Amino acid sequence: MKFKKPNFWDYKKPNIIAYLLLPLSYMLNFINFLNIKKKIKTQSIKTICVGNIYVGGTGKTPLAIKINQILNNLNFKTAFIKKDYYDQMDEQKILSVNGQLFCEKNRIDALKKAINKNIDVAIFDDGLQDKELSYALTIVCFNIQSWIGNGLCLPSGPLRENLSSLKKYDAVFLNGNGEEVLTIQNIIRNIKPNLKVFEAQYIPLNLEKLDLNQNYLVFSGIGNPDSFIKTLKKYNFKILKTLNFPDHYKYSDQDIVKIKETAKNLNAKVITTEKDYNRLNKLNSEGISYLEVELKVINEKELTNFLNRKL
Repeated sequence: MKFKKPNFWDYKKPNIIAYLLLPLSYMLNFINFLNIKKKIKTQSIKTICVGNIYVGGTGKTPLAIKINQILNNLNFKTAFIKKDYYDQMDEQKILSVNGQLFCEKNRIDALKKAINKNIDVAIFDDGLQDKELSYALTIVCFNIQSWIGNGLCLPSGPLRENLSSLKKYDAVFLNGNGEEVLTIQNIIRNIKPNLKVFEAQYIPLNLEKLDLNQNYLVFSGIGNPDSFIKTLKKYNFKILKTLNFPDHYKYSDQDIVKIKETAKNLNAKVITTEKDYNRLNKLNSEGISYLEVELKVINEKELTNFLNRKL
């Protein structure tokens, strides 16, 4: 789904627009309640779902990749599962580079293919709200900077579910750039005291290929562009201008020409995210750099033990 978040979603408190939309939020929550079904739980394969309740930009894909690396080191045969959305080829490309990917219109069909390949653990990138599947392990991702926005559910706010829904999940990941998390941790533990809470930070992998002495124009079409900008600033990129597009935006030739012309007028280089770069064709990607990042888990050994124990 291509959308650009309304600014009021990320206000610390709801504004008048959010309150006016509350009846719609209540209606959607009621419809979702009526659509609750008995979920399928497979015995022949272990399943991990890395999802979110805040819409977009929470670090699901890099966390799925990190978990895949850990499980491979534990000698599990793994694969990624992702629903085949036409506008998410960027994430599919990144996942397929980092492991085996099964991608179908229906997650159950993708899971069946993984079972036929004798996969030990299927790692779902997204799918926490899938009404058909029950997972062995569920992980909810948050971006520390955005957290829960104004705290309301769609369309009044950015949440797919109320924060109280954390009671039914196994772990939470707070992903960001080293921001203070104590207040957030306390809120989570008031909801579910024994919920496992992990913290991770975005770490660039290709800084040596980028010139930090240059000025940059930054563009992105992701769920949380502010977090990407914060990562760049943390590593001393000189940013002259930022251009934000809707999440999973498909760039036209005209878009890229305009971006490059703007950068030229500023005497700046162009940089974007790895996801955005993967949406560009070969010609359009010329002269554009991207920042490759991974999630560094603050206590990876603790996560490793947690995964090993759960599986």
